[in-house]
Formats: sequence, structure tokens, C-alpha cells
Amino acid sequence: MTRAVSRLRQAVGKTFVLDDPASLLAYESDALTLFRSKPSAVVLPRSGEEVAACVRILHEEGIPFAARGAGTGLSGGALVPEGGVVLALARMDRVVEILPQARMATVEPGVVNAALSREAKKYGLRYAPDPASQVVSTIGGNLAENAGGPQCFLHGTTTNHIQWVEVVLADGSVETWGTASGEDDLDLRGFLVGSEGTVGIAVRIGVRLIPIPEAVETLLAAYPDMQTACDTVTAIVAAGMTPVALEVMDHRAVEAVENSNFRAGLPRDAGAVLLVEVEGDRERVSSEASTVESILAERQPLEVRRAVDENERLLLWKARKGAGGALGRFGPDTYVMDGVVPPSKLAKVMAFVEEVQEEVGLPVANLFHAGDGNIHPHFSYDARNPDQVRAVEEAGARILRYCLDLGGSLTGEHGIGLEKEHLLKEQFDPASLALMERLRKVFNPSDLLNPGKGLPLRKGCGEAFHRHGGVSGGA
Repeated sequence: MTRAVSRLRQAVGKTFVLDDPASLLAYESDALTLFRSKPSAVVLPRSGEEVAACVRILHEEGIPFAARGAGTGLSGGALVPEGGVVLALARMDRVVEILPQARMATVEPGVVNAALSREAKKYGLRYAPDPASQVVSTIGGNLAENAGGPQCFLHGTTTNHIQWVEVVLADGSVETWGTASGEDDLDLRGFLVGSEGTVGIAVRIGVRLIPIPEAVETLLAAYPDMQTACDTVTAIVAAGMTPVALEVMDHRAVEAVENSNFRAGLPRDAGAVLLVEVEGDRERVSSEASTVESILAERQPLEVRRAVDENERLLLWKARKGAGGALGRFGPDTYVMDGVVPPSKLAKVMAFVEEVQEEVGLPVANLFHAGDGNIHPHFSYDARNPDQVRAVEEAGARILRYCLDLGGSLTGEHGIGLEKEHLLKEQFDPASLALMERLRKVFNPSDLLNPGKGLPLRKGCGEAFHRHGGVSGGA
């Protein structure tokens, strides 16, 4: 490692290789603090050429490594085994160019999601994927996890907005996957998006931009219980409506928001709040908003209202996207889950989450992308208490298994990472998992690039990662 660190410093400069204990502490986990593993060094390259040089060094030295964006991931996907190296891409934060006529932009992986939309706004354009962490999460991290967000119901997830990627492979070689036209005989671009950083490192990304809509309407409906809110979502979808977003927050999430700096005047007596947003040309938005409003009023809501202006609309979304942070008032640590069910099964899975919460005895708040059935139960707990750590992990596994029972999936946008790899065999058969492993080995044959992520860990690999609170790691 001493020799490798010396070579890495030659590649990027002494200042940009960190190996002191205080600096490394910040990189021992991502936003899922259930897992921790301190790297031996952190490298902060400034260009694709420097990334490639670092990867060649690590490949030659046989040292495991992983790329990292802003550390907002929620599956333990940006960790390396002890002795490994993190390539932190935050310095690669340039919007290289925006081509308004083509509705395209070229960006580096460290560009913050919301910053891209701010730049694109100058040309009447925006970048559609909008995860709740968009004010800090990066395009490279979004690409690795195929991030979604509230607007994914209409506009799709990250993969629908990536045209091409310049990628550094596990041996340091560089290739371009995809084309500006989106046409390619072999869709390696699609293979890369959502691969959780295990087949290559994106160093330059061609993204698709969309026009800022002429009109937007945001509606809020408050219901006495979660069942009614979920039934209303089902009714909107069944009516053939295509809102840009359908978001639900339960009573505990509303309570947390209204007691925080994100308060937006949400009705505190609601069992659940539903946010619906429609966008497009003025005539279409006016018609769709009226239809949605009628559907919202069918199930005896406590309240239905439209945002009266842009300021109120932004305030409502500030509340929704800030809710996760506001939940910190319920406990020092939060375990955020990420399962998927068919939208028609939302009421069932929410009832099950409530059952689990009552058994576990730890507070759970729900805020989720209802339109595509992507649930995000937030368990509040104290990671210093091993019993609570074990309890939230077991509760999470139970909920994910129930998602599978309902015909859903283990993840919608957070990825498998370390969190869910022990459940993969319950969603996929052995032949499918073997094929996934074969495909990954084509590009990462030595398993040095982000080892142990996204697929079942090999026997003995689990000990490379440690759970916070002293619970033993592994599958």
C-alpha cells in the first residue's frame, strides 16, 4: 500500500491523496450507516485521465477500489473492503457543454444533480431525474444506482436520460458506450446505468435535457388514513392520468416536517398526504389538474387544495424532499428502505409496514413515490444499541420479502449494495444470478472494482465489511 499511495500521489498530486485517520473517517460509510469500512486511502482525481491513471495503478497493485460521488447512497454501495482505495470524484464537477438545439449536455460525474438543471435553465431546459438528495447527489452516483425521484412516474429514471458515457474499465482502459443519437447495436450504456459501479467508472456523461414546461400545477390532498390515500393513487393511475409526480407522506412524516425548517403548512391531522403534480402546455395542464382534483375529492378528503403560486409549489416540494432530514428528530439514526410493489398493492404493503412497526416498537415514517410503487419506510433507531440495529435489519428484510410476495422488487432506486445482497436469491433464480456474474466478470474479471456489491457475496467476503453497532457482517 505504501508503494501504491506513492504512485497515486505522482498521478494526481500529493494534496489529493488522503490517508490520515481523520480524513478517512468521512469515507467509511455512505448514507446507510449500517455498514462501515475504512479505506486505506482516498484519491480525488480532477480528470478522466487521472482516473484512468489511478485505476491502472490499483489494477497493477491488486488493490480493490470503488468510485464515490457525494456519499448519498443508501445501500452501502460506495464502500471498499479494508485495505481498499476510494476514488472520490467530487472535484470532477464541470458542466462541459450544453447544446440547446440538441437538448443535450456533457457533464463530469461530480456535477451535482440540481446544479445541472440550474445551468440548463438558462436555455429553457432542465434535467428531469430529481431524487430527494438532488441538491447534493451527483450525476455519476445517480447513474450508478439508476436514481429516480418524484418525477420518474412521467419522465422515467436516470437510464432514460443518459445517452452516452465515457467509461474507465477495471484495468484502466477507456471506452465510450452509447451514442449521442441513442442508437447502438449493443447497449453497453444501459448495462452500465444501475450496475452500482461494478463494471466501470463514468468520467464523462452525455445527458438528455427536456424543455421546462409551459405550465405546472401542484395539488395536495389530505386523507384520514393511508388506505384512502393509496386507493386514490390507484384511481388516478386507473383513470389513465399521467401526472409528473404522485407522492405520499404519512402522519409521522408530516409531523416531522411541520416541526422543522421545512414546514409548509401541511395538515397535521392527516393520516396521509398526497401530492400530485401535472405539467405541460397550459390547456392540457388546466384540464388534467381539474380531472385530478375531481378524483382527489371522491374519497372524502380532509382537504384538497392547489398551490396558489410558484412559491407555494416550491414550498410543498421543499417539505417533501426535506422530510427525510426532518425525521432525525425521532432518533439519532435512520434506516431508509427501498422496495417496490405494483401501485395497486400499495395499501397492502403499507398495512404490513404498520404491523412490523408495532412489533418492532421503533418509529417508522413513510414517504414514497406512489406512482411507481416505490416505497421508502424510514426506521428511526439508535445505532449504538446492537439490539435496535438487529431489529431494524430484520424488519427491513421482512418488508422486502413481502414486496416480493406482492409481485414487486427488492429495489427501485437505491440499489442492492451490501444491504440487500443476501435477499437476491429470493428474487432471482440461480441461472439468472450466474448470468449476471458472468457479464460482470467480462468487464471486472479480478473483482477489484467495487467488490462484493450488487450480487450475492462469495463465502468469506462478508467479513470485509462491518455493520455499525457491532453486528457481524455478511450475507
